[in-house]
Amino acid sequence: MGTNSYLPIVVLLVGAVGFAVAPLALAWLWAKKFSPQKPGLDKNAVYECGLESSGDAWVPFKTGYYHFSAADCLSMLVFLFLLIAGLAWAWQKKVLAWT
Repeated sequence: MGTNSYLPIVVLLVGAVGFAVAPLALAWLWAKKFSPQKPGLDKNAVYECGLESSGDAWVPFKTGYYHFSAADCLSMLVFLFLLIAGLAWAWQKKVLAWT
């Protein structure tokens, strides 16, 4: 009798899908059975923090905070150079050997 080599994969796939879908289905059934339906204008209204929205949602954003000057970039490059020089020195002295 031949064995199907894909059977364990199919069983695991069905189990994985069931593991993902079962809690969602149970939550949906629980909501249908025990949650009261409260349709209305207030429930379906769009609001934030209980306040009516006013004005445009697009606010001008100042990007100047994220622009770095040449001095900042230079100081970061010096820091990286010191780190790399320290790593090269430790490698040369065989400090990084794990054995």
